[in-house]
Amino acid sequence: MPTIYLSPSTQEFNPYNGGGNEEYYMNLIADAMEPYLAASGIQYVRNTPEMTAATSIAASNSGNYDLHFALHSNATGSGDGSVRGSEVYYFPTSEQGKRFADIVAENLQLIYPLPDRVRTVPTTTLGEVRRVKAPGVLVEIAYHDNFEDAQWIRDNIDAIAANLVLSLTEYFGIPFNTPQPIFTASVATRGSNLNIRYNPSTEAQIIGKIPNGAEVVVYAQLPDWSLVGYNGQVGYVSSQYLQY
Repeated sequence: MPTIYLSPSTQEFNPYNGGGNEEYYMNLIADAMEPYLAASGIQYVRNTPEMTAATSIAASNSGNYDLHFALHSNATGSGDGSVRGSEVYYFPTSEQGKRFADIVAENLQLIYPLPDRVRTVPTTTLGEVRRVKAPGVLVEIAYHDNFEDAQWIRDNIDAIAANLVLSLTEYFGIPFNTPQPIFTASVATRGSNLNIRYNPSTEAQIIGKIPNGAEVVVYAQLPDWSLVGYNGQVGYVSSQYLQY
């Protein structure tokens, strides 16, 4: 299953119109994303508020991630608080970066109040798309110097988080699952190993095996399939071979 580097803004000096700041609200969105990521089988490493863009890039490049996803909010820089919109940035020569940016923009149009102002933007200047070795996308969710945009972010933390994880699942070709209670179960196959698959289908790629009798963590349950974790491996198994 995929692993991403999740990089919410570390810019606490960017104030929101109406209160709060960019670092605070982007980290709230990242917090809200975590249960959706776990339920959908997407593993992640996340930066911390004490880091900078440069150290976040270095941390991302020190691992092997399938995607670098940076969360930001925007401002005009001119004092003009009338501008609104969502912008999704990608490196112009990154085919996978553009593909993910397009997915993010299409899904944000479903929840942002002015869908015609959601757009993708190629850039060669932003470090978190230019300097990362994984495909990188940076989303400016809305303009925090505009009161309506800032309030929309404040009022829709969970909806934005779910929407962004939905985009990740579409990009990786896996099911989007809503958060569910996490519990443990035992594998009961009468002796053979249990296949872990990338998707809930007997035709899906086998990405690991679990021995009979092993204990697994169950992150989500679908009809006939369960998303489980075992020894650092996350994927789907047939629910008929689990004892709860």
